[in-house]
Amino acid sequence: MSDSLNEIIPSVVYIEACETYQKQSYRNRCHFYADNGMQTLSFPIVHVDGSHNNIPIKEVLVDYSTDWVTRHERAITSAYRTSAYFDYYCDELFAILDSHPERLFDLNMRIMEFFIGKLGLAVELSETEEFYPCGSETRYDDYRGKIHPKRKNSILAELNMEKPYFQVFSGKYGFIPNLSIMDLLFNEGPDSIRYVKAL
Repeated sequence: MSDSLNEIIPSVVYIEACETYQKQSYRNRCHFYADNGMQTLSFPIVHVDGSHNNIPIKEVLVDYSTDWVTRHERAITSAYRTSAYFDYYCDELFAILDSHPERLFDLNMRIMEFFIGKLGLAVELSETEEFYPCGSETRYDDYRGKIHPKRKNSILAELNMEKPYFQVFSGKYGFIPNLSIMDLLFNEGPDSIRYVKAL
């Protein structure tokens, strides 16, 4: 087996584009490591007729009626400004938020593409063209129901991905797993790919 990081086989990852919006999921939130432990950032969405039930994911609009972008950027800066690589990546990440993508799906895709690019992952994102319920017979590995903020999951253990890396506040609270990929990137920078490749 080669140790070359340049020999990673490109993969196509399908992002669910045909589902209805799932509330209280990672579709509009992430966890990060702040000076008081794990915290959550969430993107507010526009509720049509006071609801978000049965809205196709690609039609969900981001709610910019409050200045949550500034609050989120301040929270991220406060948490990661002393990390080794925050200054290298924050401007581009914040530019995505500052551009105010209209749809949640577009915002998520831009953020995922940013992190995939910065980590140097050989991944191509593609959208699904048809909806298959979780547990349906498909030719793809289905991880949609495996990761949810309200349920404990074992996906990192199943993928042999449970190992610590440096975190700014680990001296206070120890290593915290299951955080946004921005935690790895801000702390490990270009070495993030070695962490991911070694899993």
